[in-house]
Parts: sequence; C-alpha cells; structure tokens
Amino acid sequence: MEKDLRQQKTTIIKIALFGPESTGKTTLAKQLADYYETEWVPEFARDYLQEKWEENQHICVADDMMPIAYGQTALENEKLATANRYLFCDTNLMVTKVFSEMYYGFCDPLLNEAALQHEYDLFFLTDIDVPWEKDDIRDSPKGRETVFSVFKQTLIDTNKPFIMLSGDKETRLAKAVAIIDNLTIALEKGFSSAEFVQIYERGIPFEAILKQLEFFDNGIVKSNLVSPATIGNGILSLTEDDFQEKATFFDNQKEELKIKKFVPASGAATRMFKFLTAFLNDFDIQKETINAYINRKKDKELAIFIVGMEKFPFFKEVDQKLREIYPDFETLERDLKNYYFIKLLLSPDYFDFANKPKAVLPFHLYETYIATPIEEHLNECVHYATSNKVSNLHFTVSEIHQNLFYEGVDEVIEKIEESSRVKINIGYSYQNKSTDSITIDEKNKLVKDKNDNLIFRPGGHGALIENLNKLDADVIFIKNIDNVIQNHIDKITLYKKALAGVLIEVQQKVFYYLKAIDQNEIEESHLEDIVLFLKEELNVEMSNEFNKFTFENKISKIKELLDRPIRVCGMVKNEGEPGGGPFWVMNDKGVASLQIVETSQVDLANKKQQSILTGSTHFNPVDLVCGIKNYKNKKFNLLQFVDQKAGFIVEKSVDGKTVRSYELPGLWNGSMANWLTIFVAVPLITFNPVKTVNDLLKAAHQPQ
Repeated sequence: MEKDLRQQKTTIIKIALFGPESTGKTTLAKQLADYYETEWVPEFARDYLQEKWEENQHICVADDMMPIAYGQTALENEKLATANRYLFCDTNLMVTKVFSEMYYGFCDPLLNEAALQHEYDLFFLTDIDVPWEKDDIRDSPKGRETVFSVFKQTLIDTNKPFIMLSGDKETRLAKAVAIIDNLTIALEKGFSSAEFVQIYERGIPFEAILKQLEFFDNGIVKSNLVSPATIGNGILSLTEDDFQEKATFFDNQKEELKIKKFVPASGAATRMFKFLTAFLNDFDIQKETINAYINRKKDKELAIFIVGMEKFPFFKEVDQKLREIYPDFETLERDLKNYYFIKLLLSPDYFDFANKPKAVLPFHLYETYIATPIEEHLNECVHYATSNKVSNLHFTVSEIHQNLFYEGVDEVIEKIEESSRVKINIGYSYQNKSTDSITIDEKNKLVKDKNDNLIFRPGGHGALIENLNKLDADVIFIKNIDNVIQNHIDKITLYKKALAGVLIEVQQKVFYYLKAIDQNEIEESHLEDIVLFLKEELNVEMSNEFNKFTFENKISKIKELLDRPIRVCGMVKNEGEPGGGPFWVMNDKGVASLQIVETSQVDLANKKQQSILTGSTHFNPVDLVCGIKNYKNKKFNLLQFVDQKAGFIVEKSVDGKTVRSYELPGLWNGSMANWLTIFVAVPLITFNPVKTVNDLLKAAHQPQ
C-alpha cells in the first residue's frame, strides 16, 4: 500500500459523513450516490479490521491507525477519478483521528496533520437517534451520547463546515438532498461552505438569500402611484355619531368573538436617544460650552431637551441619583449638571435608556405613579380588546429584552386586572431569525465581523407578518408600542371600537356573499350588487374585461377578490411628519388598489410621482383592525397575500462603514398588499408616537 496521506485536488463537491459508529453514515452515503448518480467512498477500516478478525480474532489496536489512514486516503483518491460532480465519503481521516484519540489517547502527528488538512465542502454530522446495529468490529452502544459530543466538538474546534442530520433514513436523505442542492448553488455564487452553513443555521432559506442578492444588484421596483387616497377617494369619513354607532355595533358583537391586541415592540430605543448619544460622543466639557455645541451643530433637539428637562417623567429619578453620586451636585455649574444628567441617562452602569426597549421606559407621569408603554397598552387592551371579561395581548419582543418585558408586565398587570375586573392573557413572540438579511458593503461584498462571521440584520417590521400569521383570533387590533397617550382613554377606546365595527360590518357582508357562492345561490341579477359592494365599500373596481367573462368566470373572479383577509386602517391628517401614507397604486398587471406607501418606495426623481406624493393629505395608519379568518372560520395563510416586490434596501453604518441590507415588505405596506383594505379618517388624538425622547414633551404625553 502506498504510504501517502495527500488528498488529491479537485473541483468535485465532496461531502463527508461524520459521526460515531452505527449512525447511518454508510446507508446515507449509498443513498446520496444513487440519487446523484456518482461514487461513494466506503470505509476502508471495515474490510481491513474484518479481515483481522476473521484471520485470528484480533481487534483494532493503535498500530492499525496509520494503515487505515493510508488506505482511506488511497480509496478516496481512487473514487474521485470516476466521480460525477459529487463524491460522498462514508468516512474520512477526521474520524480516524477521533477514534485514535478516544481509544488510545494518542494520534500520530502525520495522521493529525492530514486530518486537519483534508478538505470537504461539507460535513454531515450523523445523529445517534437511530438504533444501534451490532457487528463483529463495532464496540458497544454504551456512552453513545459522550462519543457523539466528542465528534461534534471536534468539528467545532477544527472549524469544519458541518450540518447535523437527524431522523429516519428517508428524512435524512430528503434533508441532505435539499442541503446539497442549495450548497451547490451557493458555491457557484461564490459563497464559501462556512458562509452557507451560517445562513443555514440561521434558518434563512437560501432562495431568500438569492432574492436579496437580486435586489442588491437590480434594486427594488418603485411603487407606481396613481393618486393620493383622500376623503371620498379611498378614505372613509365618519361623523362622531357614525363612530359611536360603529363602536356600539362592535360592542354588540364582541362576546361572540375571540379578540386580541398585537403590539410590535421589538428592538431597543436607540433612535429615541440618537441625538443625545451623538452629543456625548462629540462633546468635550473641557473645551466648549453646551450652548456652543448647540450652535456649532445646529442641534435644536438638544436645546429642546435641556429646556424641557424637568418635564420628563424620569427627571426626578435621574436627578435623585445624580445627587447620590455627586454630593456637591447643587454647587456645580449648569453645564456640568446637564452634561452629567444626559450621561447618567444613557450610561450602561445606570439608566441605560438607549439600550432598553421603549416598552419599559417611563413615558407618562401621573399623580401617584409613572406609566410605561406596557402599562398604557394593558390599560387600553382591557378597554377595547375585551370579550367575556378576558383580554388578550401579544407583544413581539427581542430575545435579549424578554426579561425586561416580563418584569414590566408583572409590575402592573395585577393592578389593571383588579381595577378593570378583566383577566389579561399575555403572549410573546420573537422576530424570526430566518427573516434576517445578509449585509453587503459598497462593493457588493458580504460584510463580516472580526471573527469572520457574516453580519445579519433583522428583516424589519415586515418580518412580523409571520408572528401575526401564528395568532388565532377573530379580530386583531394592531398598534405600535410607542403610540400611546396620557389620559383620553375614552376617546381612544371609541375610535378603536369604531374601526372594529367597520371591520365586522364589512366582513359579515363578505362572508354572506361567499357562502351564497358556495351554495350556488348567486344568480346573474345579483352580480351588479356584489360588484357595487366591491367598488364602494372595498375600493375594488372590476377591469373592463370582467363584462366579457362567462357567468361562471365572473363568480370565480368575485370569489377570488372577496376571499381575503381584511384590514381597516385608521388614517390621520398629515401634519408634516416624515414617512408615507395612503395612495392608489397601480400594480404590474394594471390593477389599481389602495396601498400604504413609504416615501422610500417612491421614485422621487420622477416629477409626476413626487407631485402625487406631496399631494397626500393623510399619514400612515395609526391603528389597524384585522380579520384574519375566512368565511369558513379558518385562518388565512397571511404569507400568501404579501407583495414580495415591495421590500426596502436600507443603508446602515457598521464600524463607520456604510453597508446595505434588505428589509421585508413593511407589515402594513407590502406585507398586507393583497388584503381587502378600508381606510378610515380618525382624529389626530389617536396618533402620538414617541419617535424621539422630546416627543414626551408634547401635550399628549404630559399631565393634564
């Protein structure tokens, strides 16, 4: 036998099966070779040791390790010559190395070096969830967990790209084939095996990565605005009596409904304190005054913060802590007082507000307590999202902040339940990491951290459509975590209930028509009424081709248009806030529909599109009420109603460098693009988000 441990170079994709004895490596290697019509490399040690056993009942000893290594290398190189695109290796020198170290406490330096140098495009780590099968040369089923952990740790310590395979042989084969097919595409696209594994472990479908790359290369198609949605042209205007009537209608229906409130609350309050963070990073108390800094930077936000400092709900607590830390605080110059106040507010050792979620920050100062957004949402929930004395509230949270949420809820839930006599059920979910995006630099190269790992960014607000899709309720109220006000709970309740009343009224009509279609009760004479309902109440207009359809095709088209989730969106007048609004938008099939469009989705270089944008009279929805079940009381799969082309390319900064990532279609933008949509004008009092800390100085967030 030639004593050569060198691995032959190749462009063939090599997959190594790796794991303890009797974990299905040989079975899978054969299956994969058959599937891809190529070669597989048997385990040299099996025949070698079987022959020893049959000759004189000798078992494996330390001196057998090098002959096995030479034999395995030669066998692999031999099979490589006739392999077709792929080569599947039942074992490899890394297995030999592990067994040598485990059984003999030693590994020949030549074997160790070769095992580390031998390259495979991917290792499949075979799990121990399959039955042990005894034969002459296998050791024992005892301690399989320990042996498996050694194998796994070896791959980790040697930085080998690996994916674990579990399940029966059919499950493993299907999973392995899907992985190999995607790995092949990844390698062709210039990804390394390590990068592919990082994407796989995050749960991101590789086709999603390919789509992101396509968006990076070609950009995202801008929305084709037809006109702004205005009162009487896409936005429904209600009188106060109308609002009261709709709210009463909802109250009369709600005991038959399962109601839930959904509050997107992921992420830290970083942007809320962005201007203060910039101040601390750029200001030198020894070299200039705060006023000089404000003039130099034209920083109006900082000036407003300092002037209004004593009106913030957290002022007294921060001020008290300052006086504990600095006994001579009262004698300090005003600049030092203000500087130390801001520094303490953001210090990780003290209040650390910029790194906490908005949900747990002090927002509103009442006579006897300070309320966080969590408390305000719980209070709102019992007022309008209650049925049969039960209120259901669901927060989307980030994993790193979950304990803060739990603590925040625990502090106030008993108080609110006791005063309202309503039982509150709280649910939580995380933004799914499988919706994350890769990050690229200005040269379209993948961005990595100092450990050479890919940098992923959350897929944005639109990722929460998956969280929403998992909820089970008849009516779902949606409201952002920072959109709460102090006092006026009765007015907020009225408008929220009224939106729900609009939803239920429309939904009942939709369900009536769909059930009639199912029961063949729709006649030609009924079509005109249904078409009018679609146009006037659902803002859906039939194409000119509709009248040419046969009766059966007309019914089919009507059912397709009606059988969708429904959203009723509250719209407030545009007061100059940044962001998008409601528009009539033409899709690539020439069909106009009501959509919520962000400014970034509009081609601002197109004067006509810019003119339509500036002509908008209303702002993004401040509140949504959703119906996510069909006329058979089955949940829709909300992912089927997403416009995947309506995402965003966003620019961020990593270590001072500009990077780009992809964000999914916004939750109430493209993620709900193909829902039935109703826009309702609501008063400005319903819209008071806290985007920066200075918003807490506005009247809606101050004591009355």
